[in-house]
Amino acid sequence: MPRLPTDPATAFVELGGIKLSEVNLDEVLQRVAELAKRVLPLPVEVSVTLIRGGVGHTAAFTSEVARDMDEGQYAHGRGPCLEAAASGDVVSVPDLASEDRWPVWAARGRGRGLASSLSIGLPIQEAVVGALNVYAHTPEAFDDEAVTVLETFAAYAAVALSNAQLYDSTANLARQMREAMANRAVIEQAKGIVMAERRCGPAEAFAILSKVSQDSNRKVRDVAQALVDRIAGPRRA
Repeated sequence: MPRLPTDPATAFVELGGIKLSEVNLDEVLQRVAELAKRVLPLPVEVSVTLIRGGVGHTAAFTSEVARDMDEGQYAHGRGPCLEAAASGDVVSVPDLASEDRWPVWAARGRGRGLASSLSIGLPIQEAVVGALNVYAHTPEAFDDEAVTVLETFAAYAAVALSNAQLYDSTANLARQMREAMANRAVIEQAKGIVMAERRCGPAEAFAILSKVSQDSNRKVRDVAQALVDRIAGPRRA
């Protein structure tokens, strides 16, 4: 007995219930792929392509066939999912039997029983781009209504991706601030040591550290750390 498709509204409510702060990006994208597969009335396989630094990666997939079709494009540097990811557009392949833009990829799909595909670029312009890819076993499988529904799934995937990038950016900024504060602290310690040894002011102490830095071709922070370590003496085990 053929399965009944999930109502799109129900699927969107389920997606909206996912707390992006509590699950990782791959888990969210996997849920997007699985729900997108369930809402269509015909058998399909779904994947999510992410491209970072020109390198493609399938972050989520509902079957090995979908992942294999993606990876064939990464290997050759051409294909509908790569074009959709780069442009942010919808790239349709209505019939793999007559597809002439990517003949090698189309032949690969026909050999796996596929007949049509749809790739929807994730609407983002950041360091990572991507696409939601849907593969069907029948030609002309995606009408306007299906495209509209799948665009909503792609938009949700883009929100999850943007959220992950924002988290990464915030974490990187916090790390950089901690490093800057640690560097500043050790330099201030070293300045205090120089001021005590040379009986000079803060500006002259920093000038002395800078001169040692230039002469030894080391960072001021490394010179300061070496001075602090020397004064502290060998550490006990």
